[in-house]
Amino acid sequence: MTLERRPVYLYDGTLEGFLCCVYESYARKEIPCEITSENGQTLLAEDASWIITDWDHAQKVYVSLDRKITMEAQDFIRKAFLIDDPDREMLMYRFIRMGYRYGRRVMDMLTDDTVGRLIRAVRGLEREAHSYMGFVRFTVYDQVMVSCIRPKNRVLPLLAPHFEDRFPEESFLIYDRTYRMAAVHKPEGTVLTSLDKLVLPPIEDSERAYHELWRCFQRTIAIESRTNPRCQMNHMPKRYWEELTEMP
Repeated sequence: MTLERRPVYLYDGTLEGFLCCVYESYARKEIPCEITSENGQTLLAEDASWIITDWDHAQKVYVSLDRKITMEAQDFIRKAFLIDDPDREMLMYRFIRMGYRYGRRVMDMLTDDTVGRLIRAVRGLEREAHSYMGFVRFTVYDQVMVSCIRPKNRVLPLLAPHFEDRFPEESFLIYDRTYRMAAVHKPEGTVLTSLDKLVLPPIEDSERAYHELWRCFQRTIAIESRTNPRCQMNHMPKRYWEELTEMP
């Protein structure tokens, strides 16, 4: 008895590349057992197939999300691609197939394992991005504001527009240590780019003084008798503390 072998799709790690995997699945009339980027690990027992990123194919799938499901599905898939989940691509793939079958109703199928898991993950991404909008702290290096973060999800594409609107005339850089990405903004615009390592010069004395003034302000307004670490961690999870200037 010969077991049916299902292919593994390899792609370049971009959203467009993933959408091309969806396109090829329908064009070839096959369902992959795994979709992974070029840096992912493939199963040796499976047939691996490299999927070329074709903008026209990606655009056709992206447009179909609005036409066959709902316009909301386009934004949902863009955000789902940013989540931290080892099964991210297959969750998205199964969601799209279900969306083609059930249409708008798929967005409300919260009890389904695929849909429920993906929606919870996207909500977690949105909560984390919202938190970072308040928790990001900048340090000035030669007139450039720099911040380093260590998020669980790929929040940088959601953070960049927020800070671009907030500091349109400033030059700033937000570096994601987890995914080695950077948002670089100048008054002319913002770009997202990969950055393996960020090496910063020593903090200038004037900037160090501002840091100390901020910590002093934090200590001054604090009421020691009302200190509640549990409540503090509920509002400001401890994993953010190392990135906050005011924390000791």
